[in-house]
Amino acid sequence: MQPEDELATRIGAIRSDLEEEYRQPRGDPWIVGFSGGKDSTLVVHLVFEMLLALAPDDRRRPVHVVANDTLVESPLVVAHIRRVLSEIEHAARAWRLPVRTVITRPAPDQTFWVNLIGRGYPTPNRMFRWCTDRMKIQPTSRYILDQVAASGEVVLLLGVRRSESVTRGQNVRRYDNGERLNRHNDLPGCMVYRPILELSTEEVWEFLATVPPPWGGSHEALIKLYRDANGGECPVVLSRDDAPSCGTSSARFGCWTCTVVEKDRSLEGFVEAGFEEFGPLLEFRDWLVSIRNDPTRRSARRRDGRLTIAKNGVYVPGPFTLETRREILERLLDLERKVGARLISEDEVRIIRRIWTEDLLGELARGETPARVARG
Repeated sequence: MQPEDELATRIGAIRSDLEEEYRQPRGDPWIVGFSGGKDSTLVVHLVFEMLLALAPDDRRRPVHVVANDTLVESPLVVAHIRRVLSEIEHAARAWRLPVRTVITRPAPDQTFWVNLIGRGYPTPNRMFRWCTDRMKIQPTSRYILDQVAASGEVVLLLGVRRSESVTRGQNVRRYDNGERLNRHNDLPGCMVYRPILELSTEEVWEFLATVPPPWGGSHEALIKLYRDANGGECPVVLSRDDAPSCGTSSARFGCWTCTVVEKDRSLEGFVEAGFEEFGPLLEFRDWLVSIRNDPTRRSARRRDGRLTIAKNGVYVPGPFTLETRREILERLLDLERKVGARLISEDEVRIIRRIWTEDLLGELARGETPARVARG
């Protein structure tokens, strides 16, 4: 059997498995986690094909294609996600498929800028990765639990592959019960289905490069996105076990503000590929990294007024000072003017200024000398 035939057989088996599960006599909806990357794109591709192959009367279970926008996504990546979701939505309406597309976002008071500039959280690193839970896990988990409340149970389809990474392989083995569906550890009423678990990276790319998406067009834009970024996407993250996949040392594309990685190779790749307008974003991100551990930019106490001493006796400084938060906001607004794009919303600025006022009142209540904050 030729390699091409082997791949066709493996994909055929996945299609059959998808159809068999979809035809189960249950009304619980499917939720497909879509990051815009190769693996989740393949899952959506196969699900869409499966629905097209069914008779209209057999398309009984709704399918939600759910992406997450942290509001600080790489501009090219978020544009790609929106474009693909729009194409899927348009084609689904034309074919009268029970498919809807959704983009989840962090709560207004839990965005990256509100926590960084408003509350003064130091930029995320491997030891204090506050961003993943607030910006990725909570928004999508909230959507899933809403569907559980409405339907009783949901099936979550993820583009997880055993060979993707050592960490991902370990998590697969840890939670694999040997059945098609696995109960989600953190989301009651959510069953997890991983249809492309055994495919290799080479097989994923071979399929996407040779088979056009059923909603029209081609996967060429996705392939070019990976080539320009020198890497891959930050996958759908729905638990802390998956968090290491977000902000690893590999060249993944995700948040342009990501400071968990030492160097943002994907953003550097976009700049080198000719997207010079992203150069200022890269410089700003690097500046955020450089100021994180500057003791002159950090308060002595935590937000609740306590001093923090780690178990090893090392003093841990508090949040960024109000002066530093003011400087970050001014630089960010200047960056907006430089790149000609909205990077922070008016609502975020409003919430930030409210938090600053509350912090000043707290300092006054503790008898501390209030710091000077932004004007206006």
